[in-house]
Amino acid sequence: MPDPITLGFIALALLVVLIALRMPIAYAMIIVGGGGIAVVNGLSLLLSQLKTLAYGQFSVYDLTVVPMFILMGELAVVAGLSQALFRGANAWLGWMRGGTAMAAIAGCAGFGAVCGSSLATASTMGKVALPELKRYNYSGALATSTLAAGGVLGILIPPSVILIIYAIIVEANIVTMFAAALLPGILAVLLFLATIAIYVAIWPGAGPKGGAADRAEFRAATLGLLPVVGIFGIVLGGIYGGLFNPTPAAAVGVALVTIYGLARGRIRLATMKAALFATAATSGMIYLILLGAELMKIFMSRIGLPQQAAAWIIESGLAPMMVLVLILVVLIALGCLLDSLSMILLVIPFFWPMLMEINGGLYQGAEGAGFGMSTDDLKIWFGILALIVVELGLITPPVGMNVFVISALAKDTPMIETFKGVAPFFLAEILRVILLLSFPVISLWLPHLLGG
Repeated sequence: MPDPITLGFIALALLVVLIALRMPIAYAMIIVGGGGIAVVNGLSLLLSQLKTLAYGQFSVYDLTVVPMFILMGELAVVAGLSQALFRGANAWLGWMRGGTAMAAIAGCAGFGAVCGSSLATASTMGKVALPELKRYNYSGALATSTLAAGGVLGILIPPSVILIIYAIIVEANIVTMFAAALLPGILAVLLFLATIAIYVAIWPGAGPKGGAADRAEFRAATLGLLPVVGIFGIVLGGIYGGLFNPTPAAAVGVALVTIYGLARGRIRLATMKAALFATAATSGMIYLILLGAELMKIFMSRIGLPQQAAAWIIESGLAPMMVLVLILVVLIALGCLLDSLSMILLVIPFFWPMLMEINGGLYQGAEGAGFGMSTDDLKIWFGILALIVVELGLITPPVGMNVFVISALAKDTPMIETFKGVAPFFLAEILRVILLLSFPVISLWLPHLLGG
């Protein structure tokens, strides 16, 4: 049998092959992780692990927040929150050059805060905003790229399902992660708005001015925003204010979105049933991937691959910050090939133990050791950075799932035009990563403030 480290790299290669062969990532991780444990420690240990592992994983109270926020997002789609958000944002911003595109970004940010899914945000806001952007003669490149880029805001702006999954994997506090994501999320919105302003300043014809809303239309659109802002404020305000934990907050959000949808006549028995079935399917998929990720984590920890990788890095003389940058580059590359949830579940169990070793274990006692922060702060900072670069995969070729979603809606715009239009937003995201790398306080200030 090969030595444990060689076995670990063989397992990773096999995992990549299985995923490339289009095996569902949950099954691929269960086969590789479970098979690795059986090879290293014997079949009896694997069976012993399987006897209690699934229950131990899925009975965690924090995990119940996942289906609740997924259901909240499913109901938000059918309740018509997206239309109210875009109409209100367009009333405020549409009069400017590029203002309707800016309104689409604002709408994506608001809907992402309620929905928590990038693909759902891109798809739903695309259906709402794309006809308006076409009506005002926006270029196909700007219109489609704005919506594709705006969709990525659903990953980071809390409440985010992927942020919750990350918190569970690294054993971080979900409320703390939500707090850490708020300022970087707002920063993304501001950078995207600035990107559109610069874009239309260089190419004025790409984003003409829209018509200013009359007083009655402006008042109606603004009033339409109030229920959405209220739902967002109650859910996140209750979490940050300590009124309730994320799971009760999600339940409150589901109730409020349901009431909103019923009041507008958008939620009926059939749509509620469809939302519940979609929630069950998505939650089941996430739970199964979590089981596979746990088996992979157990296998990797037993053969000591993360620790050995950290030791190699230290012996190489690479600075900790350079290691982090290399990890982020790898995540950007993987994001071009894997969906965001699969990537977080696949790579975080490998990279996070390695960063912990570099930060606190093997660098301990050295001058300027590690990243100069506690392990708790590192998991917050790294989590926000990781999710941002995961976002980039949604708008980066050759996969760029958000681009494919928007291209399916805008059949008259070639996909290559959308990818070209996305380039400035990609640069804006790179700038955000540089700012967060240079100033960790952007991610850490609010968690420290709320934590006292």
